[in-house]
Amino acid sequence: MIPTSIPSPPRGVWHLGPLPIRAYALAIILGVVVAVWLGDRRWRARGGCPGTVADVATWAVPFGLVGGRLYHVVTSWELYRDRPVEALFVWRGGLGIWGAVALGALGAWIACRRRRVNTAAFADAIAPGIAFAQAIGRWGNWFNQELYGKPTTLPWGLEIDPLHRPTATPQVATYHPTFLYESVWNVGVGLLVLWADRRFRLGGGRAFALYAAAYTAGRFWIEGLRVDPAHVVLGLRLNQWVSLVVFLAAVGYLVARRGAGREAVVEDAAAPVQAAR
Repeated sequence: MIPTSIPSPPRGVWHLGPLPIRAYALAIILGVVVAVWLGDRRWRARGGCPGTVADVATWAVPFGLVGGRLYHVVTSWELYRDRPVEALFVWRGGLGIWGAVALGALGAWIACRRRRVNTAAFADAIAPGIAFAQAIGRWGNWFNQELYGKPTTLPWGLEIDPLHRPTATPQVATYHPTFLYESVWNVGVGLLVLWADRRFRLGGGRAFALYAAAYTAGRFWIEGLRVDPAHVVLGLRLNQWVSLVVFLAAVGYLVARRGAGREAVVEDAAAPVQAAR
């Protein structure tokens, strides 16, 4: 029999004695592990030192988590106005990608400065890993039954329990699985960056810019399907405007830096590698 919808998990947390094991947290942790593993392989291939990516991640990941939560709380403060302490409940979901990228980038920049690492080269090395990490992290939303899209009768519609349905459509059982759309899109973005970087030997931050442009193109469309509360400006959700701005900035950077090849030295402690001509 062909399924007519995608079921949602009945629970997103398990208890190991008194210790809660949350699927949302596991998805984020697995994404970070994949990003660090792939980033380390790519960094060493560019002439960097083993362990540099993991060291930078110890700065970037905490900064990114704080930034992601701050962005979510600031842009959705109405959810916490009456219960402000719940703004600290990260395990319930609610991490804004733009805050995570902004503060995560700050943490990475600080770590790169401390290790005397070429920041643009480092960004290029970790770009596809970030896309794959986002693809994995989105499955945490599936377990939490959150951030889904509009009602749909398509065979891949996502079943949402009555407790998690929008108040406007409590009788509708299936919605667009935007978590799945974005996860698949992010896998495609990661593969695109890997291919383009190998084919054109991107340098000077261009691989990261390609990731940013490709990701935001898909995010703009997917964001328009979502029904969770959001600030709307001139008919577009706030995250759609941010996606549009980032997309234009990334494309502009790609054009401005066209022809930039690989860096000859990416880390002071590493041996030089041959630069692309």
